[in-house]
Amino acid sequence: MPGEFVVARNPDPGSALPYLIRLPLGTRGVVLKARETWPRTSKVFCHRATEWPDEPEIVERVDVRMCRQRGPAIDLVLARGIENRSQLVFTRLKDGREAIFWQSPKTTKKARPGVRLPTRRVAGIDVLPVVVDTRERYPYGFRHQKAETSRERLPAGDYGVKLGDEVVAAVERKSLEDLSHSLVDGSIGYALAELSSLPRAAVVVEERYSKVFALEHVRGGYVAELLARAQVRWPSVPIVFCETRPLAEEWTFRFLGAALAELSAERGTVDLTTVLPPAESLPAAPVPTSAVRAWAIGAGLPVSDRGRLRPEVLAAYAEAHPEG
Repeated sequence: MPGEFVVARNPDPGSALPYLIRLPLGTRGVVLKARETWPRTSKVFCHRATEWPDEPEIVERVDVRMCRQRGPAIDLVLARGIENRSQLVFTRLKDGREAIFWQSPKTTKKARPGVRLPTRRVAGIDVLPVVVDTRERYPYGFRHQKAETSRERLPAGDYGVKLGDEVVAAVERKSLEDLSHSLVDGSIGYALAELSSLPRAAVVVEERYSKVFALEHVRGGYVAELLARAQVRWPSVPIVFCETRPLAEEWTFRFLGAALAELSAERGTVDLTTVLPPAESLPAAPVPTSAVRAWAIGAGLPVSDRGRLRPEVLAAYAEAHPEG
């Protein structure tokens, strides 16, 4: 387990945020003040906390399956059956102040801080600058999307976007015939390896997946098997089937725009573990009474068969186990 998610009561009586949450992110953890213990019905507003209290009043502690920073957000997955997935989004209000919103799958549709849903634009970008590889013979024009294109030799893929002078995302375009040939002769591996070297990359196929099983000169099941192997070997490069060329062009535009927005935010965000105050170490979980009673019996101390243990027995156990 990567750690514990802990909720405690905020010891500051003057705070409007009555809870503290501690995330096992980094070596010392991250502490935030929160209005609720979990985003159940709406997004929960949070704020940075200065420190974790020395003797916190624990409300809840749950093992964590995953806690990972991804750009301006922290993804959190807990080891329990319900209320186990959430995300904390760090953003800026119009006046420049920082805002932290905690949301779950139930509240995501209601809470999208700092994000505008795209219509013809993508990810809030007025005009997406798309770089088209000079080797692409009949490229997408993106005439129905708000994009402008330029020609350049790309390190991988047919269409890409750049941050500064670096290509940070690319899409390789393929027809079904081209895909099947590259799978059979093995050349797809070299293309996927090159694409996987970029922060974000994908392959878009101008056909529906069902057509794989209708190929004339090669068994569809064999191609499907090779396709699955390639996708498992290079999981960071998805292979997406779009029914028509216009749909593939639209998907490429959306993917590149989303990648550029995400990577721009990620590279413009300071590592949260270096910005947020480090949390103090959590107090150790209490030792079960049954374990203390068993130790006391073995040590020859008089103890009852049930009920609370006497303070001198607890003190003797603590002295014999200084490591906690």
